[in-house]
Amino acid sequence: MTYEGPGYACQIYDGTMNSDLYQHILDTTLRETMEYYNMDWSTAYFQHDGDPKHRSKSTVQWLKANGVNYIDDWPAQSPDLNPIEHLWHHLKLKLSLYDKKAKGVHELWERVEKEWNSFDKEVCRRYFDTMPARIKAVIDAKGGSTRC
Repeated sequence: MTYEGPGYACQIYDGTMNSDLYQHILDTTLRETMEYYNMDWSTAYFQHDGDPKHRSKSTVQWLKANGVNYIDDWPAQSPDLNPIEHLWHHLKLKLSLYDKKAKGVHELWERVEKEWNSFDKEVCRRYFDTMPARIKAVIDAKGGSTRC
């Protein structure tokens, strides 16, 4: 997800993500997304959470070797402060509106990809633009839970 739009969706075929696969996604899908939106690694900042595959030694080495600016010190358990978490929630809501459950992984992926691609720049920007208020709410709550 970027300020310019949601970026490309990426399917994980065997359902398991590890550091190597995460780095592959960064090197392919994220790179292609950034090229599509004319974004430059050197001026963009990448935000991920504390998931072990995001913070593994090999992933950190990959980020540094590829010149990716990233936020290193991020509070644990802070979904309010990550715009993509709100986009994931929005995606789940859209998927829940289908009358019938998907008949398998292939149909589910088709729905995910369709709904993901329906998000436009304005939707993504709305989530980014709410971040100052969300940060203030977390500070006001002294790091506790918020209603954001």
